[in-house]
Amino acid sequence: MSGALPGEAAQVEQQRAEQHFRDHVDRHLPRNARAFLIHGMLGMTGFRLVTAPTFVPAYLYLLSGSKLTVGLVLAAQYAGMAASSIWGATLIEHRQRVMPLIYLVGWLVRGQILGLALSALLLSGRGALLAAAAFLLLFGLLNGVQNVSFNYLTSKIIPLARRGRLTALRNFFGGLTAAAVAWMGGRYLVGNDVFGNGYAATFLAAFVLTSLGISALAGMREPALHDVRMRAGFGRRVRELPALLAADRDFVRFFVARALVALGMMAMPFYAIYAGRLLGLDGATLGYLSLAYLLAQTGSNLAWGRVADRHGYRVVFLASIATWIAATAWLLACATLPGFLLAFCGLGAGFGGFFISADNLVMEFGARKDRPMLLAVSDTATFGMMAVGPVIGGLLAQSVHFPLVFVVAIAVKLAAFVLALRIADPRSRRKRPDRADDMAGLRD
Repeated sequence: MSGALPGEAAQVEQQRAEQHFRDHVDRHLPRNARAFLIHGMLGMTGFRLVTAPTFVPAYLYLLSGSKLTVGLVLAAQYAGMAASSIWGATLIEHRQRVMPLIYLVGWLVRGQILGLALSALLLSGRGALLAAAAFLLLFGLLNGVQNVSFNYLTSKIIPLARRGRLTALRNFFGGLTAAAVAWMGGRYLVGNDVFGNGYAATFLAAFVLTSLGISALAGMREPALHDVRMRAGFGRRVRELPALLAADRDFVRFFVARALVALGMMAMPFYAIYAGRLLGLDGATLGYLSLAYLLAQTGSNLAWGRVADRHGYRVVFLASIATWIAATAWLLACATLPGFLLAFCGLGAGFGGFFISADNLVMEFGARKDRPMLLAVSDTATFGMMAVGPVIGGLLAQSVHFPLVFVVAIAVKLAAFVLALRIADPRSRRKRPDRADDMAGLRD
């Protein structure tokens, strides 16, 4: 072990291990990039069908007839993600390789999508609603661990200088597939009530696609890390969080701003329901709105990724929030299908830019060995707000009226935008030795 060597020899050994790590990353980058892209094209397609603000909210509303119930069930999903993120970090931060855990958790996540599909096919009424709530809660709990683990893996195998372009291409191809499947799901599966339940057929398609996606990860070659943390208990790591956060005020500003935007997502489950009240929420309308949302999310990613590589993720973070605010305001002025399609394009572009920037900006803070916990802290705050948001939105929509939900969402995102203006771009800060992995990536 390098810690047993005298100071100078230990430093040489550390440098040798770091160079070996870099050589592995460079040697396997083409192979890993292909697997990364294929996983995104197939796996993300399935997840987007489940997480887009169309199919699941519409299905829950069909079962319950209650906007508050829609908010509560989706809140349970995000509460699960918030509850498991820090635990997920403690599972991976001592591991030299995280792929085995990603496979295990990834298949368990996909099992919940299959359960959602089968429950929609075999159950009805209250039974189907309770089953959907249970599967979405488990989906959230497992996805919290998966999200931290996969983002950490990405930070290991994709150099920072290439991360923007590859992430953008991944989202682009995944989004194109998702948009096509979403349109077909709405137009043909839901519209024609395939299998006697078009929603069940759509969720089943999501399961098949996500399963093909995770299979593509078999082509990845993950390097072993030499500078991992010693294994520590969950309680101890939680007690160490205040000191970790106090070391970087810009990170604190970032994760609070990200959490505020997530709280502003209180309106997301109600985008399609609101449009449906004015247009009629049939399968064709659902398909067109999903297509507009996902195509905009997809197409904008190429632009967001290019901006990120040139100017950093902070710029994308700010621009995407502004786009999201403008699209939500436009939604309130809509009364026709073309107007709503334009609004959903803006919502998709804003959402896509926000997540490509938020997921990657967090990986530019801190030392590499601290990143699992920084990812987890940020995810916990974000998903916690995403759990609270739908409940608040559901209460407002149920007891007051829809426009107030969107006005509150706009106000919260404006607060996030103002706070984000105070974040110093991590790339512009003085080079630190423990961030040499990223600095080397930027010089590539």
